[in-house]
Amino acid sequence: MNLSMLGLATTFSLTLIAFAATPVAANAQASATATGGLPFQVRPVGTFRSPWAMAFLPDGSMLVTQKEGTMILFDPATGTRRTVSGAPAVSSKGQGALMDIVPAADFASSKLIYFSYSEAGPGADSRVVLATATLDQAGGTLKNPKVIFRGQDASTGGHYSGRIALSPDGKYLFFTSGDRQLFDPAQDPRSTLGKVLRLNLDGTPAAGNPLAARGFHASVWSYGHRNLLGTAFDRQGRLWEMEMGPRHGDEINLIKPGLNYGWPKASNGNHYDGRDIPDHAPGDGFEAPKVSWNPAISPGGLAYYDADLFPKWKNSLFITGLSGKSLDRIALDGENASKVDHWDMGERIRAVRTGPDGALWLLEDGASGRLLKLTPKR
Repeated sequence: MNLSMLGLATTFSLTLIAFAATPVAANAQASATATGGLPFQVRPVGTFRSPWAMAFLPDGSMLVTQKEGTMILFDPATGTRRTVSGAPAVSSKGQGALMDIVPAADFASSKLIYFSYSEAGPGADSRVVLATATLDQAGGTLKNPKVIFRGQDASTGGHYSGRIALSPDGKYLFFTSGDRQLFDPAQDPRSTLGKVLRLNLDGTPAAGNPLAARGFHASVWSYGHRNLLGTAFDRQGRLWEMEMGPRHGDEINLIKPGLNYGWPKASNGNHYDGRDIPDHAPGDGFEAPKVSWNPAISPGGLAYYDADLFPKWKNSLFITGLSGKSLDRIALDGENASKVDHWDMGERIRAVRTGPDGALWLLEDGASGRLLKLTPKR
């Protein structure tokens, strides 16, 4: 940070200390001052140890997952928290973590949650896992945890993906399985790596998946993906997906059944060692991204926004940046998407969610990652 930026950051930090017990990231406001200000208020609500994902429950409380394998039941209104017991053992080496978490459509009655994590396999291997459990909120316990899907083993510690989306009709689970830094399995019909999967609610392959008749694994919905770190359905039931590219080439895709999204044969980025990868081009046989980034922002999370609190942002995707330390808004128009806003948040941002009241909620990355609530400026 240069001296000018440091002065702005210090000034803002002192100002905000008078406003809240925990200051907003200084860098975020320093950047905002230079660009006319962030268009929202940022209020820190809590701090977590390497948080990874979050989910709101019907009573307004939240579940927050932490990288090493703990799950926190948190009340953002009071700040009270408790560690949920009964979570499975997690292999948190490399990019491993207790990953995504999604309440079932009937959570209010069933108390069922879906969650994903990286699990140690034989030897140096590990795999991505999708599981269910019943949450006892009063007791702070996961009951009857059950693995419903296991990805294929790999000896690398990266690209698990493990993001969960419930179909709008509540009948199916869409689950992302990364390429595990192995490249070729993303194009291998028999592999579940580098794929979007469509599963029944019990984790079995859903009937009617489009590629089974062509010899693909019966759970595959689309293929040719790298590290799929966000999925969300829009108001029309379209499935949007965000993935981290190689050296640049981060992308947002509109996921359609049976399509090949090109990895590792096509990408708008290059290999980390500088070797070229052919860019997406018309007629190459691959589905091109709707939006891509070069230079990279290293996206961490994705959320669809269609709430009333920020009415001008309805029907948008929000993307968090890790290396970008950013929050991006992508406007949707049918099957088209376009970049419209980019805000420097001053810290690596791991996750984003829309809250019950329409506020945007962010999780910072790192050992003291803060939970931030974004609301309109007054």
